[in-house]
Amino acid sequence: MRRLTRYLTRLFASDALILFGIVCFLLWLVNCLRSFDVVSVKGQGFGTLALQALYTMPPLALSFFYICVGIGVVRALTALQASHELHIIHTSNGLGGLWRATVATCCTAVALVLLFAHFVEPLANKQLNRLSAEVAADLVSSTLKPNRFTQVTPGVILLIGGRADGGEITEFFADDRRDPDTRRTYIAASARVVSVGEDYVLELRDGTLQYSEADGRYSEIRFSRYDVSVESLAQQVAQVDVLGETDSFGLIARAIESGWEPNIVKRLLDRSAEGLRVLGLVLLVVAMAGFPSGNRTRFKLPLEALVMLVAFGERGISAYSPLGTGTGAIMLILAGGAILAFRVWPRHPRAVAVAS
Repeated sequence: MRRLTRYLTRLFASDALILFGIVCFLLWLVNCLRSFDVVSVKGQGFGTLALQALYTMPPLALSFFYICVGIGVVRALTALQASHELHIIHTSNGLGGLWRATVATCCTAVALVLLFAHFVEPLANKQLNRLSAEVAADLVSSTLKPNRFTQVTPGVILLIGGRADGGEITEFFADDRRDPDTRRTYIAASARVVSVGEDYVLELRDGTLQYSEADGRYSEIRFSRYDVSVESLAQQVAQVDVLGETDSFGLIARAIESGWEPNIVKRLLDRSAEGLRVLGLVLLVVAMAGFPSGNRTRFKLPLEALVMLVAFGERGISAYSPLGTGTGAIMLILAGGAILAFRVWPRHPRAVAVAS
C-alpha cells in the first residue's frame, strides 16, 4: 500500500472509529438506564444490568455503523479540502491513492458490518434471550415476593401466594397480555422452576389455562400438570424469533436440510443488505466531497448533516419498499455512481474569445 493510500485510509478509519466508539458508549449507557428495573425490581446486580445492555447493542450498532463510516469519510475529506491537500491530490495525479483508500475503507467496513449482521447479532440475541430466561427463573424461584404483583416483562404479570420447602411455590398466577389478539392466564395450586439442560421450565400443577380472544370468545383448559418455558414468559413478544438467534451458517444448514423457505431467504438477504448500505453511502460521500471546490456561499449545509438526512431517507425507502430492505442501498449506489461518473468525466476546455 502506497504512502498516500495509507495516509488517507488512516484518516477515514480514525474519524469513523472514534465516532463509532463514542456513539456505542452513549447508547450502552442509555440501555443501562432503560434496563435499570433489572436491579431495582428483579433483584439482579449491576453485572447483569451491564451484560443485558451489552447484548442489546449489536442491532443498534448495525443501524448507525454505516452512518459513522460515512461521517468519518466526509469529515476527513472536508479537512483535506480546508487544508488544500485535496487540491494537491487532484493536481498531482494522486487520485489513484484516493480511490485505493476509499476501496480499502469500504471493504473493511463491509466485512465488519457483515460479520455483525450474520454472526454477532444472532449470537447476541441468543445470549440475551438466555439471560432474560435466567433472570425470570431467578425471579420466580427466589426473588418474587409473595402476594405482590410483579412485571417480568412488559405484558406479563406474576403473583404467588407463598413459598414452601425445596423451592415449591403455592398459588401461582400469571397474566400474559403480550399478544393483542389473545390473553392467556395461568392459575395453578403449586409451581416449581426446574432446569432442563440450558433451558428453564416452570412446572404448574393442578390448575387452569384460560384464553380470552379479541372477539370475546373464552376457553379454559384444566390440567394436573402443565410445563411452561420460562424463556417464553421472559420475552417481550409472545413468540421467540428462532431465526433471529441463528447465525447465517446455521440458517444455510437448515435450508439445505429442510428446503429454502422464504423466511430464511429473506433473513439472509436482509443481513447482507447491511453491506450494501456501507458501499452506497461511502460511494455517495466520496462523489460529493472528494473533489475540491472554490465556491463560497453565505449558508452552507454541513455535509455531516447531509449524510444523516441521506441515511434517514435510505432507511425509510428500504422499510416501505415492496422490493426488499436493500432497495434504498441500491439507490444510494446508483446515485453515488452517477455523480462520481459525472464528476470524473473528462471535459474539453471552452474556447475563450478575446475582443481585439
